[in-house]
Amino acid sequence: MVITAAHIAPLAALIAGILILLVPRLLSYIVAIYLIIVGLVGLNVIHHFLR
Repeated sequence: MVITAAHIAPLAALIAGILILLVPRLLSYIVAIYLIIVGLVGLNVIHHFLR
């Protein structure tokens, strides 16, 4: 099996969901990390689009 960029989001969501079920206090950290990563990826896409 080859893991591509299309597989990363569902895998991350699955792992985050399991962690939230096991340790509910992790919710804010997981959401914060997710938002930071999505923001950085979005800025990188914008940067490459403008170049």
